[in-house]
Amino acid sequence: MSQQPTQGVASPCISVCKMDDAGGFCLGCFRTIEEIALWSRAPDEQRLKILVAVERRRVEHDPAGGAAGGDFRADCER
Repeated sequence: MSQQPTQGVASPCISVCKMDDAGGFCLGCFRTIEEIALWSRAPDEQRLKILVAVERRRVEHDPAGGAAGGDFRADCER
């Protein structure tokens, strides 16, 4: 039986969709294009793993925070 995607874990999308060519991730949500594409069908467990990677990238690339506003809005499925 396959797991159905859920809406329990909010998307980190803040509607600042611009890919960083050097890093390979979105400058708004810090997800890779693969993670963005997977998000809408990923179960919560996988979404949480993505959010761990997002936080690592955010700390590495924006240690002071707030480069793209810094808020999680969860109004985007991308």
